[in-house]
Amino acid sequence: MKLLLESLAAHDPFQIYPSAFTKGEASIAINGLIWMGDKDFMSKQISAKLNEGFRCIKMKIGAINFDTELALLKSIRQEFSASEIEIRVDANGAFNPKNALEKLKQLSDLDLHSIEQPIAVKQWDQMAYLCEKSPLDIALDEELIGVFSNQDKQALLQHIKPQYIILKPSFIGGFKGSDSWIELSQANNVQWWVTSALESNVGLNAISQYTFTKNSTLPQGLGTGSLYTNNIASALQIKKGTLCYNPTKKWNFNL
Repeated sequence: MKLLLESLAAHDPFQIYPSAFTKGEASIAINGLIWMGDKDFMSKQISAKLNEGFRCIKMKIGAINFDTELALLKSIRQEFSASEIEIRVDANGAFNPKNALEKLKQLSDLDLHSIEQPIAVKQWDQMAYLCEKSPLDIALDEELIGVFSNQDKQALLQHIKPQYIILKPSFIGGFKGSDSWIELSQANNVQWWVTSALESNVGLNAISQYTFTKNSTLPQGLGTGSLYTNNIASALQIKKGTLCYNPTKKWNFNL
């Protein structure tokens, strides 16, 4: 709702942050979402993403047996090298702190880019230990939700010392909240990227325009609009693994 209000408050409700992006002159690299399944199912998805121009994919793990997931990831990496496709995984806090480090070591052998939220939130000491010892870079996601004051944000970053943080504007105080996280992360030598959180194209439009102005060189997590079957037709388009804005395309609110 906050992002929708910010969009509607703009002079042109669809041109919130005018830029080369909204002029259709530049695009935003994004990761492609891969759903966990058997080897053939996942391989077909990745092949499709490669054909669509994606060079970064994101996969959920932690929902099924870890050895099965590890075997699936190994089979994918045997078929697609790290130079062909960058793989990010998201555990959504599924690992137990007692054996998380061993799992991270096994995952690191697969030349993965990073893992999001390996253990559940509010375990700062354990997460800090993992960030220090893990050979696989760690990105904080849900850990940021509910942390609003700059003092608390600074305390989190300095205590845990993650390699990355993931910004979901809808959950962390909108764009102002994201700005403060970006400023503090840069001061603490922490990298970041932005991810949408199942907003419709109205919210995704606002987030993508904001993200472009931040000049991040990392692939962003802005492809969630494609999960809808009845989304609002918008100027946003996915082309060759990037999110584009077509200023000549009209918005259509008639679902």
